[in-house]
Amino acid sequence: MPEDRIAHQRGMQVRREVLGDAHVDAAVDKTTPFTAPFQDFITRYAWGEVWSRPGLDRRTRSCITLAVLTALHCRDEIAMHVGAALRNGLSSEEIQEVLLHTAVYAGVPAANEAFAIAGGILAGRDSAAADRGARSVSEATDGTQTAQNVCPRCGGTGQLASGRCPVCGGDGLVREIIGDA
Repeated sequence: MPEDRIAHQRGMQVRREVLGDAHVDAAVDKTTPFTAPFQDFITRYAWGEVWSRPGLDRRTRSCITLAVLTALHCRDEIAMHVGAALRNGLSSEEIQEVLLHTAVYAGVPAANEAFAIAGGILAGRDSAAADRGARSVSEATDGTQTAQNVCPRCGGTGQLASGRCPVCGGDGLVREIIGDA
């Protein structure tokens, strides 16, 4: 198998593990002939080569990623990677420490923006977890299926109201996932 194909497969696996299937599926669904080379590039190199290297664990990579995205004011990417950091095992307190540390080196305005984004996501995830059954899962009329709205950007769940994620408030697509109850 060609090396590029191996890196792409490895990248898709890591990308799904870090960002979640809903986010990756949404990115793949939105791929056009124009964006396909970029999607292939980030899958092979960012995820298949860099995120797959053995030198740092995923928790550390998430810390670095949040710090850099904060410094660069990458709002959508911050929201997505707060969810990724949680999936990679960081606690809310550790995310808070990363953002505080980043404030010293990247500036208070950048960290202030990141705190607002992360705070909304973390608060939404906490409240969604507290009453997940009442707000994010609805039973089908025949009682055999459940539907759950999952944000591809942050992984948050909740009722689809206006097309905005109820957890991060992002305007990314909220997909409806249906599975057996």
